[in-house]
Amino acid sequence: MFINYIKAFNDNYIWTIENDGEVLVVDPGEEAPVIDYLKNRKLDYILLTHKHMDHVGGVKELKNKYGAKVYGPIETKEYNDITLKDGDEFEILGEKFKVILTGGHTEDHISYLMGDRLFCGDALFLAGCGRVFTKDYKKAFEGLNKLKNLDDEIEIYPAHEYSLANLKFAKSVISNEDLDREYDRVKKIREEDKITLPSTIGKEKKINPFFLARDLDEFIQFRNKKDKF
Repeated sequence: MFINYIKAFNDNYIWTIENDGEVLVVDPGEEAPVIDYLKNRKLDYILLTHKHMDHVGGVKELKNKYGAKVYGPIETKEYNDITLKDGDEFEILGEKFKVILTGGHTEDHISYLMGDRLFCGDALFLAGCGRVFTKDYKKAFEGLNKLKNLDDEIEIYPAHEYSLANLKFAKSVISNEDLDREYDRVKKIREEDKITLPSTIGKEKKINPFFLARDLDEFIQFRNKKDKF
């Protein structure tokens, strides 16, 4: 199995999972970069985490061109062949996927756990989390706690390159040596215009203020500060 990324827009990543000649993409907000990446290969599956256009904008064209089968939450039902809910499990590419509801960014945002790899859209980032557009902070906090309770070695594959900005904010509200080391690492990587991902659940437990929030009130406090940062 091979995991790769396709850059889209200014800072989006469209993750690819490839196994035994089959190809899956996660959250294709644009079709052109995916078509360029595939060249003469086919696209078999599309996974969607939520409805925002920078995650679904390329779905219709890719589905029409390749006949790819689309999996997604109820809020992307106009694109879906299979609509998923919290706790659902399915198998494709010879791998088992588990669906985790991680709402708050949007009402029905979901994440996909494939073995020890988590594809979390805009729910969780390196040292950050997505904006809570729904204003349902409780749902967002509960979703992040589900992810926080996963095994430390699980790798996380967010949909954006927000790492350096998130770490700058994290340093304004928490302080520890792990955070300082990660900031230095990411700063150097971004100076070379390279990708900083994936992260891990274990790392996020040390550097992510939204994982370190002691309760819902502190989570809301951090989120409001980040929105103004």
